[in-house]
Amino acid sequence: MKTTMNHRAFSLVELVIVIVIIGVISAIAIPRLTRGATNAGAAALKQDLATMRNAVELYRAEHDGKFPTSEATLADQLTKYTKADGTGAQTTVDVGNGIIYGPYLKAIPPVPVGPRKGATGIGTADAAGIGWLYDASTGEITANTGSALDNDGVAYSAY
Repeated sequence: MKTTMNHRAFSLVELVIVIVIIGVISAIAIPRLTRGATNAGAAALKQDLATMRNAVELYRAEHDGKFPTSEATLADQLTKYTKADGTGAQTTVDVGNGIIYGPYLKAIPPVPVGPRKGATGIGTADAAGIGWLYDASTGEITANTGSALDNDGVAYSAY
């Protein structure tokens, strides 16, 4: 009785075709993945700015149209309960003393990009530890990123 053994294997042409397909997919996917990672800081900054600006607007809505008073107390005014005039910041509600407004943020987010990356301080001018710049007269808050630019050549401070 005759037995035949069939050996099945990939031919060289099939292997080359698979390698070429993998190469084409890599050439398309890798630049897109890299671009997404490099824009992550810009996206995080935009989200943090939107959150901070919304918190300032919520504060203003509950405090008779007044913005938080100064950068020195802004963090407390946004992350703690306050009176109608923005004073008396504390972590618990005190109805008897009128400390019922807020909090609008759980914590001040760290700046995700630029020379002050990781800083959470709020000020009117650049200094060590200052991640956010605040103008109490307009309620405008921006990132303290100096002249750092995103991938599109736009200054982070212009967001």
